[in-house]
Amino acid sequence: MVIRRFAICIALALVVAPAALTQTTNATKKQAARSSPASAKLRHIHHAFVASADLKPMARQLLEERTPQAYAGVESYARKHTADPDASALAWLVLGYAHYVDKNYAEARAAWQHSGALEPVLGDYLAWLRASAYQGEGNPAGVLVTLETFEQKYPDSLNLHDVQLLYASALSASGQATRAAEYLEKRRSPYHADVELALARAYEDQGARAKSVEILRRVYFDQPLSPEAEEAEARLTSLGETSLGGTFEQRHARAEALLKAKRYHDASVELSPLVELAPTEKIRDLELDYATALYKEHRQPDAQRVFENVLVDTAATGEEKAQALYFLAEVAREKDDTGRQAELISQLRAQSPSSSWFQEALLSAGNGCILRHDLEGAARFYAEIYQRQQNGRYAATAHWKTAWLMYRMGKKDEARKLFDEQLELYPSSMEAPAALYWRGRLSEDLGDHRLARAYYRKLAENYRYFYYANLGRERLATLGLEDVDDPPSLTRLAAPPAPPRLGWDTPESNLRAQKAQLLANAALYDFAVRELQSASPGSPPWQAASIAGFYQEQGSYIHAIDTLKRAIPGYFSADIGQLPRPVWEGLFPRAFWEELKRNCQKNGLDPYLVASLIRQESEFNPSAISRANAMGLMQLLPSVGKSLAREEKIKRFSRDQLLEPATNLELGTRYFKKIVDHYDGHIAYALAAYNAGENRVADWQKNGDFKDVEEFVESIPFTETREYVQAILRNAVLYRLLYPKG
Repeated sequence: MVIRRFAICIALALVVAPAALTQTTNATKKQAARSSPASAKLRHIHHAFVASADLKPMARQLLEERTPQAYAGVESYARKHTADPDASALAWLVLGYAHYVDKNYAEARAAWQHSGALEPVLGDYLAWLRASAYQGEGNPAGVLVTLETFEQKYPDSLNLHDVQLLYASALSASGQATRAAEYLEKRRSPYHADVELALARAYEDQGARAKSVEILRRVYFDQPLSPEAEEAEARLTSLGETSLGGTFEQRHARAEALLKAKRYHDASVELSPLVELAPTEKIRDLELDYATALYKEHRQPDAQRVFENVLVDTAATGEEKAQALYFLAEVAREKDDTGRQAELISQLRAQSPSSSWFQEALLSAGNGCILRHDLEGAARFYAEIYQRQQNGRYAATAHWKTAWLMYRMGKKDEARKLFDEQLELYPSSMEAPAALYWRGRLSEDLGDHRLARAYYRKLAENYRYFYYANLGRERLATLGLEDVDDPPSLTRLAAPPAPPRLGWDTPESNLRAQKAQLLANAALYDFAVRELQSASPGSPPWQAASIAGFYQEQGSYIHAIDTLKRAIPGYFSADIGQLPRPVWEGLFPRAFWEELKRNCQKNGLDPYLVASLIRQESEFNPSAISRANAMGLMQLLPSVGKSLAREEKIKRFSRDQLLEPATNLELGTRYFKKIVDHYDGHIAYALAAYNAGENRVADWQKNGDFKDVEEFVESIPFTETREYVQAILRNAVLYRLLYPKG
């Protein structure tokens, strides 16, 4: 009996012990997690974030204005919150940073003396900023003392690279150029052009001129697109290096990089002497690159001479001659010499029918016909593109253009066949929504309203808020909702990938993300964004949303929109409820809203339409200046602004006032109202004129014979203008959906 009871106890122990052991292990793990350095930092950051939540508006005002009143307000906040050291310390941090920006370095360091409570979580920022202030004062000894142990204490700091440059600069400034060079030599991997420049200066300071020149040449040739390359060139010149040297291969690689980056003048300057130096096997590559740079630089006669040399070179390959023929055809097109252009395209057709240059030439010729209102000629060129290469680079676009032209010319049977082919052969093309809409319109024209509904319904389902989906819903509302089975071309038409529904919440355990939130409380948005950008690999949804949120708080709407566009390219296919509200508001902000509404009401304009126009023109960047010198939110030319200012009786007007949101909105809405009135309230025509000019719109209207405004929009020959009009009309719909109460 005793033995049996003993055995039962042993068995129970074997059952219970693992569970108890597991509980003990889990408790130990939780305790270890709570006591880990990372967890301690997270708790500290969270406390500091909550304690300083009301600091942000004052910090933003201080960093934006830096007035005596703003300084006094933040300092008062810091002194009032001494009972909570973290809140007070963050206020002193931003106060010191404002002094630093104003180059009051002693005051900055004095303020940061009160930020010690945040050393455990923001110590790397405090050390870096203090050292930067010492550098501003010309005190290299202070820099060295402050940063002596930085790399050991903060090996993962995002400021490490800047700290290394600061430290090396301080070594050189204190007469320790040899130590600076030794220090930087150990930090040359990974390669950074600014580190290389600093190393070159250190060698120059210690008299090692040859080493300095070698490094500067490497920066100049290996990093031609970097700002450091220009500085390297200047340093080499100052060292008496009138010739920058470099092997032929180095110079050629530099020229190619410049050409690829569209720096055509710099590329042509580099390539001109290389053509004379090139070995026989590379001469035509150099000539073609040089001629291309000349053409892109608008030096057509010079480019033409070089391309013609390639054309008569018996050693040139077929593809090299095809490239020369294409550019010569483009020169002829720009001279409006259609006969010569056709002759050169015929040579391409005969000699290089499978070349991509031939495809380019056909596309350009088709576009030229459109501008001359030769629809038949354009259709022939476009059709040849996809008939020769069904899966070529331009096949889907050329096929759509052919289909559309058939519809425009009233060739309905051919248009129907091509619309169906477009959906079957190119279901994922950018033109699929347009093909669905116009296939529906064609069904209506033919009296088949049930089939038209099928196309409009699929359009609305797959491309929810695309321009043509909005039009399709309008047509459905007039046709009714009677169902019809999808035709075969629609059953295979997959919807674009939808944005993610989950993953939008910032993880509380991510140290960099939480650190960014704390920095944002001090309105140190640039630092906060850097932390977030390094917070997680793979760009999860919350990362883009948080970054965009900081940009919005900062008033940098253009960067918020750009961040979200890149992170969520398929947002127009999403339902409103599929994305978080802040994400939609980041994509479609109502910046300067009260001013915008007031001016729209004054001019009888829809504020959502104007907001959509501004989003397309400048993405709400009041400082935007285009290549054509259009300025501000609504991108007004100075001459237009000056004329409108006289009408609005704005005295002493200057062009810089166009960069002020209030003035730009006042004049811009007045200007847009004039255009809208000119077109009797037809918004699509007004938008096209706003982008391309009234003369062009008049020409398109005169030669178009359009049945309705939708035909006009799809027929706009300039891709930029067509997409501009469609985007604004599309976005205005989303603005109204997002903000139904105004």
